[in-house]
Amino acid sequence: MTRSSSPRGQGARSHQSDPRARSGGGGGAHTIRIIGGDWKRTPLPVLDLDGLRPTPDRVRETVFNWLGQRLDGLRCLDLFAGSGGLGFEAASRGAARVVMVERSARAAAQLRANQARLGARMIEIAEADALRLAANLAPGSFDVVFLDPPFGDTALLDRSLELAAPLVAADGWLYVESGEPIDPAAQPALAGWAVVRQGKAGAVHYHLLQRENEE
Repeated sequence: MTRSSSPRGQGARSHQSDPRARSGGGGGAHTIRIIGGDWKRTPLPVLDLDGLRPTPDRVRETVFNWLGQRLDGLRCLDLFAGSGGLGFEAASRGAARVVMVERSARAAAQLRANQARLGARMIEIAEADALRLAANLAPGSFDVVFLDPPFGDTALLDRSLELAAPLVAADGWLYVESGEPIDPAAQPALAGWAVVRQGKAGAVHYHLLQRENEE
């Protein structure tokens, strides 16, 4: 899953400080492969754009193991969609609604092409700035929110968390990828949240968070 949304120019997550950013960017294509669900093993073309770097297969596999493999009937939001790896994976595993947000016109066009190839009517692709769109969504409107803003921009991560956390339903999940470990105690936007699972793959720290139970 690749992300792209920044007040300074969101687009295919072109962020020079991001340790996962690709070099090159000739505009060609490579593929990602859906790991599980109805479209298991289906390859999907991904544009080779600067900063576009899908979530690694083993990370996606781990995340969906954490989520219980199937997401039947759940509503999912992928705020920085890029390649769409997590969003397509969620749809493959039974999600009822998957909203993918991607500002880059070329990346969004590739998402639409892959959506059409799969016949994925449960997927909605919004070519928009992720932060502006999130600010206008109803609180509690998603069961799972995938959040992977560009690395190296602390202000962007903080603002993304501030906008994303309220969108998660009471018993829902917030998935966050970042360049550093997430500590809810140090994030005002995550007051009342807990990291229930976390891992690290290369430069990527990935976390699954849920609201703490109130006694």
